[in-house]
Amino acid sequence: MNEKTFPKDAISVLKETSRTFYIPITFLQKELKYTVASAYLVFRAIDEIEDHVEIDNDVKYSILMQVSDLFKQPFDNEKYLRILGPTKDGMPEVTLRLEEWLQACPKDTLPFVMNAACEMAFGMAKWAKANWKIRTREDLDDYTYYVAGLVGVMLSNLWEYCAGVKTDSELAIGYGRGLQAVNILRNEKEDSDERGVSFVPDGWTRKELIEYADENLAKADEYIKSLNKRNILLFCRLPLALAYKTLTALKEGREKITRAEVEQTVAEVQVK
Repeated sequence: MNEKTFPKDAISVLKETSRTFYIPITFLQKELKYTVASAYLVFRAIDEIEDHVEIDNDVKYSILMQVSDLFKQPFDNEKYLRILGPTKDGMPEVTLRLEEWLQACPKDTLPFVMNAACEMAFGMAKWAKANWKIRTREDLDDYTYYVAGLVGVMLSNLWEYCAGVKTDSELAIGYGRGLQAVNILRNEKEDSDERGVSFVPDGWTRKELIEYADENLAKADEYIKSLNKRNILLFCRLPLALAYKTLTALKEGREKITRAEVEQTVAEVQVK
């Protein structure tokens, strides 16, 4: 990969859309760095469709199902824009530039990203149609798999393909679920107030949701132990450390960790 084939501002867009993953992605080297950066932008593009507060759920379902199908073949941007239809006027830059993020991905690893994006869009479509009515733990497991667990599986496949690092896929799913559970806890009020949705199973309180996060973060700890390449270890360690600190803050009644705590965590992770 070189600057001619990787959009100069892709990293800038990444930085604007995610402070959590921008820094760890910079820890990665060569092919992995560009692949994961592209993948994150692709996933964020889809996520913005799912999260859009002004689009009807049935429309979201239709768009996401069609986008899922697009990932099963060479990407057709004209068709993509037709699928978005009138909704594209309200979509953010990261969603409108989906084709560019796919083009930025190294060709050898693009299939990993396309397959994961296809599965993610399908799962998001399914849950949009159901209005994210999480009734049971099984529902929560299903939802968190589609929006985060499958990303862990994709990353594990990339670690093996690019660096020969083998990991356990179930632990990888737990890693993703743990991070997502912390996000659900952090955004519970916002999701309810702005979107009118709850990702908390019937009968659960924050206590059960915290236990769910703790259980999956424990799997993430085990996952981390199997990583023997420093750049991959650093990539995985930082979001996990931030998730733990955020969870601690939430348990203490705070809404989030401070910028100083984030900076301290970044420094701590790199010296371990």
